[in-house]
Amino acid sequence: MKQTTGSTALVLGAGGVTGAGWEIGILKGLADAGTDLTNADLIVGTSGGAVAAAQVAAGKLSLDALYESQLAKPTNELPGRLGAGTIAKYLVAVLRSRTAEEYGQRLGRLAAATETVTPAARREAVAGRFDHEVSWPDRRLLITAVDAKSGELATFDGTATGPYPNVSLLDAVTASCAIPGAWPVVDLAGRRWIDGGVHSTANAHLAAGYARVVVLAPSASGNKVILSPGRQGADLAAAGARVAVITPDAESKRAFGRNSLDPARRVPAARAGRAQAAAHANAVAAVWAD
Repeated sequence: MKQTTGSTALVLGAGGVTGAGWEIGILKGLADAGTDLTNADLIVGTSGGAVAAAQVAAGKLSLDALYESQLAKPTNELPGRLGAGTIAKYLVAVLRSRTAEEYGQRLGRLAAATETVTPAARREAVAGRFDHEVSWPDRRLLITAVDAKSGELATFDGTATGPYPNVSLLDAVTASCAIPGAWPVVDLAGRRWIDGGVHSTANAHLAAGYARVVVLAPSASGNKVILSPGRQGADLAAAGARVAVITPDAESKRAFGRNSLDPARRVPAARAGRAQAAAHANAVAAVWAD
């Protein structure tokens, strides 16, 4: 069996504003049970998980304070929704694609053709999720997005040696959250970007090489071109890592409601995540132990 060479990785997957609240709730519940995942050597964030990842990695707020912030009534959010027609276009894109990149290209065209809020308004709404200065932390943080033209996955890391050294963390997170059909395409670093969840709802493969990996995936789905978080976790385990993948239980799904982009559902989602964490505490502790 191939052995991994890194240490700990925390992967925070896509799931909209409700998913981000649920992830922070899970983290809070696991910490209550004795396992603090916020000290991970690598944090990977995708879409809603990119917001949570940036907040956790920044370390500006304690986990207690971060959780409490999820229980406050959202005031700066823009309500969003994927209508039935847009969801149908997603399904057609899946059926007509052979790879995740082809799927990304199709959704990139969908995003470019859909009229939503202005890019400035969307960026301001994302900025409103942070009650502190948004800057790259002095730790390993990867924020994912998909090139709207090529359909390829990319990562922003804030380093001078990375492919996008001048991209701010706020812009990277905004790009990662650019859900096609709901939010505008993001123009950044000479390219156009859409949601990192288009490539995978978790992008847990980016934690390859780390010995201990915990994946929080508000969306557990996969399809013929997108690997599910469970499949990605199994691949990491097959390579020698200790892995735990947590997806929403029935109560958490009820807390999310039918629209993961509804800011009003963030509070119940965060509470449900904290409650659900107890069922995973032992498994996560076993993965995270030295």
